Amino acid sequence: MAIQWYPGHMHKAQKEIREALPKVDLVIEVVDARIPYSSTNPQVSQFIAAEVNLKPVIRVLNKCDLADPVITQLWCEAFDKMHGTKSLAITSKYPEQVRKINGLCHKIFPEFESKGRPIKAMIMGIPNVGKSTIINILSGRTIAKVGNEPAVTKRQQRIDLDNGIILFDTPGFLWPKIENTNSSYRLAITGAIKDTVLEYDDIAYYAAEFLRDHYPEMLKTNFELEELNSDTTQLLDDIGRRRGCLQSGGRIDLDRVCKIFIHEFRNFTMGQISLETPKMIEQELIEVETQLRLKAEKDEQRTNKKKKKKRRR
Repeated sequence: MAIQWYPGHMHKAQKEIREALPKVDLVIEVVDARIPYSSTNPQVSQFIAAEVNLKPVIRVLNKCDLADPVITQLWCEAFDKMHGTKSLAITSKYPEQVRKINGLCHKIFPEFESKGRPIKAMIMGIPNVGKSTIINILSGRTIAKVGNEPAVTKRQQRIDLDNGIILFDTPGFLWPKIENTNSSYRLAITGAIKDTVLEYDDIAYYAAEFLRDHYPEMLKTNFELEELNSDTTQLLDDIGRRRGCLQSGGRIDLDRVCKIFIHEFRNFTMGQISLETPKMIEQELIEVETQLRLKAEKDEQRTNKKKKKKRRR
């Protein structure tokens, strides 16, 4: 599934972040703990790598109360192994967890306090990862607009936390092209992409297959099913019957079932679920690299054929 969603304000945000990055000391990237890789913006790493002095990164895995705790721990370990990266799993339901970000910032730059120099931190994250709620907790007041739709924040703003840290808030933005198809689905399932640009049945089929394979007991419990059909369409039909999604003649309203399925996942009724693991991503990246290589080879062959035709003329 190729998702195309890159509004104009996201292109503007990308440009502004690239220009402001040299002026900050570190980057705080908020990701969704259920999809830590898919919600990590690859352009952030590219921007940081382009700097003369590499910026430390604190990767905040927000919504950890919704994710599988065992898998969240695996992700924290994976991120901590990355050069210049520290991880922190939190949920904004508990402000004391969010405030641990302050301590981590001071731990990275312990000398700043004695010098009376504030730590300048840029906080960023793709849409709908809870960045605005985190900012409001850190500042102790309502500064960032909070919404349950992606792309609420539209402009940068400076926030003095009065504890030796200055935050530079940035609009959430996706990258122009998501190479990993699985990441596209995961972003859609969790609501990082507006529902107006996707088909519910497409992502519901993906989610149903994943949960059937990885969280079967949760799926059974949530929809009161004794068994899970190996055929995804039949599985969704079974769910539709349990949810009363019947049309005339006893037919299942598949569109309604798919919407219910996704909404119930987003409403967190199914349990603590993670949609990806480090090992899964490792394998998927190998597949993506192979696909890109094959595509490049085909493009090169096509170009060479065109050149030969021109020479014959």
